[in-house]
Amino acid sequence: MERRLEAILMVADEPQSLVHLATAVGHPLVGVREAILRLVADFDGVHGTVRRGFELREVAGGWRIYVRAEHDPVVADFVYTQNPSRLSQAALETVAVIAYKQPISRGAVASIRAVNVDSVVRTLLGRGLITEAFTDSETGAINYATTDLLLVQLGINSLDELPLISPLLADGANGFEDLP
Repeated sequence: MERRLEAILMVADEPQSLVHLATAVGHPLVGVREAILRLVADFDGVHGTVRRGFELREVAGGWRIYVRAEHDPVVADFVYTQNPSRLSQAALETVAVIAYKQPISRGAVASIRAVNVDSVVRTLLGRGLITEAFTDSETGAINYATTDLLLVQLGINSLDELPLISPLLADGANGFEDLP
């Protein structure tokens, strides 16, 4: 059961509750709780095993695998500089909305794009291209803004250098029905 739980936790991008994990592996909650504690001890090297570069932590009501704090610098360097990868079309569209409309909430971005942007926002946060600017005191919504790293990646000094978007938009003079 531990190896199955470990495999699930390796691919999960959010903390997983014990109930959710128990359902996934088809075992009683008590057994899953004990297996999780054995995994924590195993990853920490408690019983003579090798201490791993990652750890299993309980956060936000669930369990998730994290890089150990002492390895953060090398992992950050790898992610940001040694392993560059292209952004998906969804990520490009999302970062463009944030760049032009910032600060903006995830819900507002989703409304503009007409799709769920949760995973894309997590990706952009993870890559350091956007940041949590502030939390709205009335709604509790987190508002996002771009970072200096995005400016570096775009090769510009400020967001003022972004091209005007209005010339690229249809003006609607001939109606919008024929637009692709």
